[in-house]
Amino acid sequence: MSDAMHIVLDDSAMTAAGQGNVLASRLIHRAHAEPGWFLYAPACALVEADRARPGTAEHLAALPGITVLDLDLSAALALARQETWAAAHSHFAAQPTPDRPDGAIIATTAPKRWEDEPVRVLDLNT
Repeated sequence: MSDAMHIVLDDSAMTAAGQGNVLASRLIHRAHAEPGWFLYAPACALVEADRARPGTAEHLAALPGITVLDLDLSAALALARQETWAAAHSHFAAQPTPDRPDGAIIATTAPKRWEDEPVRVLDLNT
């Protein structure tokens, strides 16, 4: 297991960050200020968050601690398995990779969305 923290923001977490959610703000601060903390914004989830709260995408993409994950071919092929593109890209981004051998945690304000999925969840409501 790695000591690094890899966290994927789903669209609900991105929207919450734009509305001043304290826990989302703490994640953003840690990803910017602390070594070993990595925060990811899947492009499809970023689009959905911007639809819900215009300006969210531009704001989050400009933050130095957040890495926007492009929709590459393997992510695009995974999209059909989920209800929305935002959920699919977030789920795909949380899977283990050579850079993230333990996968990533999905930060969300909609934890019920992830109940039946094989992902770790960080509820930003508490």
